Amino acid sequence: MFTSVLMIEQPLTTVDVDFVTSLHGDDPVSFVVLMQPRGDQDRLLRAIDDVALGELPEAIREGDEPEGEDALGPAAHALAHSLNALRQKGAKAVGQIVEKHPLDKLQAVVDETGADEVIVLTSPHFVEEFFHRDWASRARHKVGVPVLKLFAHNE
Repeated sequence: MFTSVLMIEQPLTTVDVDFVTSLHGDDPVSFVVLMQPRGDQDRLLRAIDDVALGELPEAIREGDEPEGEDALGPAAHALAHSLNALRQKGAKAVGQIVEKHPLDKLQAVVDETGADEVIVLTSPHFVEEFFHRDWASRARHKVGVPVLKLFAHNE
């Protein structure tokens, strides 16, 4: 069985689930999903990304998004939704919320599970990507398995 560690920051959409479950054809795949809740340190970068994408109303609403402890409930709900969606497509899926040091946790999960790959499913983060500080760029230097970066869809 092929094992993928899937790093997400929002619930998987139907399009996302269809895509990640079809990456390896008919081969069985198991997923370990790591959900990163929003953090205070990301607010400015998210707002800049929203402006760069021409989504000014989203940039203004960044201050209203739950963060820190307040983000754990929505993150748990997003994780449960994502795991259920993957299982409905026939994949094995387990997951957890990652509150601190996501790349250290990613490395530990890759080592513990013997994962074959990491999939980072994220929204565009232009500032972080430009400076190669996004999850996928940083993970490529850390985990020792292929890292695939995909852009998440919104429903």
